[in-house]
Amino acid sequence: MSFRSVIQEVKGEIGAISRRGFRSRPGRVRRVAAAAEEPPDESSAAALVMRESCWTQLPPELLREVLARVEESEGWWPRRRDVVACAGVCRSWRGIVREIVRTPEASGNLTFPISLKQPGPRDAPMKCFIVRNRTTQTYYLYIGLTDALTDDGKFLLAARKCRRTTCTEYLISLDMNNISKRTDTYVGKLRSNFLGTKFTVYDAHPPYAGDVISKDQSARVIGSNHLSPRIPAGNYPVSHISYELNVLGSRGPRRMHCAMDSIPVSAIEQGGTAPTQTEFPLSYHESFTSIPFFKSKSVRANNSTASLLTQNGSKLVLKNKSPRWHEHLQCWCLNFHGRVTVASVKNFQLVASDESNPTNQEHDDVILQFGKVGKDMFTMDYRYPISAFQAFAICLSSFDTKIACE
Repeated sequence: MSFRSVIQEVKGEIGAISRRGFRSRPGRVRRVAAAAEEPPDESSAAALVMRESCWTQLPPELLREVLARVEESEGWWPRRRDVVACAGVCRSWRGIVREIVRTPEASGNLTFPISLKQPGPRDAPMKCFIVRNRTTQTYYLYIGLTDALTDDGKFLLAARKCRRTTCTEYLISLDMNNISKRTDTYVGKLRSNFLGTKFTVYDAHPPYAGDVISKDQSARVIGSNHLSPRIPAGNYPVSHISYELNVLGSRGPRRMHCAMDSIPVSAIEQGGTAPTQTEFPLSYHESFTSIPFFKSKSVRANNSTASLLTQNGSKLVLKNKSPRWHEHLQCWCLNFHGRVTVASVKNFQLVASDESNPTNQEHDDVILQFGKVGKDMFTMDYRYPISAFQAFAICLSSFDTKIACE
């Protein structure tokens, strides 16, 4: 068999696996359907085992070459799902795919769920959009499949607004149908103060390697009667967002100030690096860092973050780019390069603040921009050193009504 035939056959098998995975329904439905099917006969079972063993026993050198070519040829969704399907074939395939697939910083692609927690590309922004559902108070983040402002998109994250007595929370999840803390897909939250002028972004997983709960703390949490061991209740503060009060009612857009607690200012310098999560915790025991019943644990996680930033220097601070007043249009204007079409007080661009720049030079590179393109449609473009999760959380803070800031 020629090398080209091997590649075509492998891609055909990957496509079949991908289609089966995308057409399948949620887990409970799959289990019921599987139980209702007739048991396969011995010949079909033997054929399945033979086919699986055929692919799993490929020489590692050949397999690595095939998977590398699949990775290079699939740059955009939905075709990129073939790369994800490769990782689900078997353990050997999964290990090689993880070696081949690079982080969004280097490749400019979002491949696996952990990519949403990793810094975006350095060279060009990652172009996404947010869809708002006013009825259910939910927000959905998609990555565009084309260069158009909006298209069908590939779903990335979902958030649900929850009103509390003293604050507002936005729960962020990988599942658009089940947004809750009591699921495996919960990744973090955004919490506001009473006035809606200050926000804190909490990550459900450690932003740094090794920043996990100790064994004695883990035993205490797991032994609690209030929580199930499978609830990912991590509470790592990774950024703080504040909106400047507009007491005098002066004209102009909102003024934002974002302190990225988990990113040192050295990340935006030449050769600087930002913390990058490589995988989700294997055990939910590692996610128990801050529980409402044990307030001191949130302080421990924050102290760990602060100590790491002390070693790398001060934390990165972002501020909204100052717009200019257009005399002819009689409005404040920013250059969104065609990515925003509707004027709104929610529109903003974030750049590195001067106070976080040791050379006191003005930063012109926009790290995050957010703007309106329809009644319930908004674009979100982000780049290094922030992640899709952090960018989404910052944009969610703009949806809250802030009478004191406008």
